[in-house]
Amino acid sequence: MDYHKPVLLRESVDGLNIKPDGVYVDVTFGGGGHSREILSQLGEKGRLLAFDQDLDALENKIDDPRFTLINENFRFIKRFLRFHGVKEVDGILGDFGVSSHQFNVAERGFSTRFEAKLDMRMNQNSALSAYEVINEYGEEQLRKLFYEYADLKNAPRLASEIVKAREAAPIESSERLNEVLRPFLFKEKEHKILAQIYQAIRIEVNQEIEALKEFLLQTEELVKKNGRLSLISYHSLEDRLVKRYIRSGLFEGEPEKDFYGNISVPFKKVKGLIVPSAEEIADNSRARSAKLRIAKKL
Repeated sequence: MDYHKPVLLRESVDGLNIKPDGVYVDVTFGGGGHSREILSQLGEKGRLLAFDQDLDALENKIDDPRFTLINENFRFIKRFLRFHGVKEVDGILGDFGVSSHQFNVAERGFSTRFEAKLDMRMNQNSALSAYEVINEYGEEQLRKLFYEYADLKNAPRLASEIVKAREAAPIESSERLNEVLRPFLFKEKEHKILAQIYQAIRIEVNQEIEALKEFLLQTEELVKKNGRLSLISYHSLEDRLVKRYIRSGLFEGEPEKDFYGNISVPFKKVKGLIVPSAEEIADNSRARSAKLRIAKKL
């Protein structure tokens, strides 16, 4: 299957500081690139568990007795690790975002390039698809998601136009949605604006922000002392959450200080922000917006 080259492969796996007999988790298995690299550094007693909610990813399962693939959203990480007899791990790797495979399969509806039914579900069994978001969300809900998830200043006009258009007939395909949005697509920025709109819908359909928050909050309990988080984000909303959680254990506000002005946080950053080299971006355009943050459990 057409899965992307793993982004920041060496940097993200090195960030785990792998112990040969350790237990690790790859919460975004996809094509298995990061998982294969982790397995290559594990000894016979090491163990790797991976998560992916996309049924298509199961076709990339690695035949290795040290490996377990769990077909679930990583927001349920603690529950399913417990199910597999794991209470603590030595490190967790996450490469968030959409795979090249999901973008390139037209009927999944992730890409602005193809005509397809409005879908965008990473979990094909999920009840909420892009169709429901576009045809059933109220104008205020649409305005909010375009503003918060795509930072579009004309979010109110976009929402109003969609609501008006669907009164005549349901908006069922990407082609129809693009047609409705065309008056708001400036010629020189057409693809960028469409990509932002599709991103906002996709984030809502897959509850990506909520899932990331739930996942991060569970890592404090799951990662052993001196264990690592190695997390790659692709848009500022995700990266901001990861950065704030590593810095303060919170997503907003400031942590409480003790009498001496010290704060208690679960993790400490290991390095500053890591981004792909110019060579990697030239070789893999998907890497362009990637940001890697590595943290150690205190």
